Amino acid sequence: MIFYKKDPVLGVDLESAINNAVFPGLQVISNCKTLATRLVELGYKLVSGGTDNHLVLVDLRPQGIDGARVEKILDISSITLNKNSVPGRSITRDKSALVPGGIRVGTPAMTTRGLKENDFEAVADFIHEGVQIALRAKACVKGTKLKDYMDYVESPDFSLKESVSELKKKVESLTNQFPMPGV
Repeated sequence: MIFYKKDPVLGVDLESAINNAVFPGLQVISNCKTLATRLVELGYKLVSGGTDNHLVLVDLRPQGIDGARVEKILDISSITLNKNSVPGRSITRDKSALVPGGIRVGTPAMTTRGLKENDFEAVADFIHEGVQIALRAKACVKGTKLKDYMDYVESPDFSLKESVSELKKKVESLTNQFPMPGV
C-alpha cells in the first residue's frame, strides 16, 4: 500500500503517477492480449495460440512470407519489431535464423508512451498492412534470395514506395500523439 498526499493547489496528480509506476505491467499485458486478438482476427497464426505476457510471436509461414522481409518493410514504415524463428516440423522449419518464419512484437515500449488497447488494434492493422506490402514486394522480385529482395526494396525502382510512405504516415500520425517519456 502506498500513501500519498493530494495537492489540489498545485494540481499534481500523484495518484495516477504512482498507480502507473506500480501497475504498468497490467496495461502491457492487456495491450498485448488486444494486439494478439486483433492479429488472429486478421488471419494470423500465433505461436502458442495467444499470449500471457508482453510478447506476441507471429508465424508468417501460412501467409507465404518470412520475418526478414516483413521486418524490412515495417522498419522503413516506422514500425520496429524483430524477425524471429518459429517452431515447426522438419518440412516447415525455418531454414535459417537470418530468414526466419515469424516476427516478434512487444508492447512495453508503446505502452510506456501511453497507448491503450484501442491503439494496439490500430497497431495490428498497421502490421497487417505492412505484411501485405511485403507480399506484393516479394512478388515483384526476380530472384528468390533475401539479398534480391533487400536490393529491390532499397532501390530507386521499388514500385511500392508510395504504399510504404502512406503506411509510415499513418503510423507516425498515431505515435506522434504519444510523446516519448523524458524527451
